[in-house]
Amino acid sequence: MASPIKAVVFDIGRVLVEWRIGALYERLIADPARRAWFLANVVTEAWHFQHDEGKPLAVMIAELSAQFPAERALIEAYGTHWLETVPGPVPGSAALVEALAARGWPLFAITNFGVDTWAMFRPNFPVLDHFRDIVVSGAERMVKPGRAIFDLAAARFRFAPGEMLFIDDNAANVAAAQALGWQMHHFIDAAGLAADLRARGLV
Repeated sequence: MASPIKAVVFDIGRVLVEWRIGALYERLIADPARRAWFLANVVTEAWHFQHDEGKPLAVMIAELSAQFPAERALIEAYGTHWLETVPGPVPGSAALVEALAARGWPLFAITNFGVDTWAMFRPNFPVLDHFRDIVVSGAERMVKPGRAIFDLAAARFRFAPGEMLFIDDNAANVAAAQALGWQMHHFIDAAGLAADLRARGLV
């Protein structure tokens, strides 16, 4: 039998906000075939993951521009216009955060997010004011699904893993946290999360 939940922990990207690199380059690269090549070979999610691990965006952009000098202007746009990769909130998720906060549940987050992009993003998303603490991978230089970031979060949040419900869209992160004893919700959409929160008596 699962322990009673005492706190709720969210992932941020693709749970609370949409994130899609293509949202920026749809504006900058008109030709679909060229844009598809660029997103598959130049500015990719795998490349961006270095930022989540702690590498500064300026260093990454300089390195990638040296590798693809003909694409320099488009690569540099990733740094100056990164917020365009976040088209908006995931529909319905902010309302669930508000509902949980209204009932007094301690709210936290663990997010794979780079330091530079976090500085751009955080002031534009005030719903995070409800969160007591947020573990940001780039600041800690440890990422999900690695064990270290979950152990750090449990220590900082001061709840046992089994006392926390962790909500994440990434199956690898879900499996990793579950193996460490966290209670889990694999996020697909806000409707599914709402149903789970109601079933658990949290909202």
